[in-house]
Amino acid sequence: MMGGRECHHCKQWIEEGEAHDCWTTTEAALTEDLSDDLREAWERLRETAAEFGDQRIYASGTAIMFSRESCYFFVRPRRSFLQLCIFLGRAVRAPQVRRVERKSASKLVHFVHVKHRDEIEPPITDWLREAYELPDRLAARRRTPSPRKQRAKRKRRVVRR
Repeated sequence: MMGGRECHHCKQWIEEGEAHDCWTTTEAALTEDLSDDLREAWERLRETAAEFGDQRIYASGTAIMFSRESCYFFVRPRRSFLQLCIFLGRAVRAPQVRRVERKSASKLVHFVHVKHRDEIEPPITDWLREAYELPDRLAARRRTPSPRKQRAKRKRRVVRR
């Protein structure tokens, strides 16, 4: 009888005592089985995102992450589509968006399925750029006090005089 186990996540057989980290993967490994249409969509998507500017693109688990200070979108390659998960500061209602979930006080994740390279165009590319720029907008918002806070500050100054 062989000692070992099958990994719950990646289904790989791990011999007893063997080190295993199925969350370590590569972009190539995640995209190697894509159909021609999905591979072309993936390449167009990656090129589009890379044009936005400095970022880190890396594989993690079952997804390919696109990150600045934090992840702004990621892609899960599936058998018949690419699942895009785009983080925006607002909810978008559009036929391409399958569902939206709140992930934090300032971000909502939008799930989009892409099956062909011709789908990597507006509005999807606009949403990706908006997601890429979101950390800058959030940082600017934190530096600028809200009108309510400014009024409260003025009132405190008036009372103290």
